[in-house]
Amino acid sequence: MSRIRIWSLMKSPWILHFNSGACNGCDIEVVAALTPLYDAERFGVLLQGSPRHADILIVTGPITRQAARRLLRIYNQMPEPKFVIAVGTCAISGGVFADSYNVYEGVDKLIPVDVYIPGCPPRPEAILYGIVKLLKGLKEGEVRVQH
Repeated sequence: MSRIRIWSLMKSPWILHFNSGACNGCDIEVVAALTPLYDAERFGVLLQGSPRHADILIVTGPITRQAARRLLRIYNQMPEPKFVIAVGTCAISGGVFADSYNVYEGVDKLIPVDVYIPGCPPRPEAILYGIVKLLKGLKEGEVRVQH
């Protein structure tokens, strides 16, 4: 990927939030991370409603078999390069629903994940740290870039 594309992605990462049926704990923390109190806009982060314009997909909640098709469709609609952040215990491992017949044991069973943010729910500072870590890894060439 060219240096100018990496630079532009680092200066204005647009995120799309996908809730797969969470208890809303992680969702509230994701939204809180985007408020002026934590000022995610200082990193250029902007919440986007369309997968066709998003660079980063933030996934919260346990991935149910019913939501898996929707998640895959949204992931495939995102332009390259695209990145995925799994927020919360449920998105990472299935959480308390891990042994359920209808829940995948983590979002990485369906799509590749770049950053994991553990917690139930994780603090907004941790979510911002994960986004910044993804951007720094992209700059230093440590994050995979699909073409």
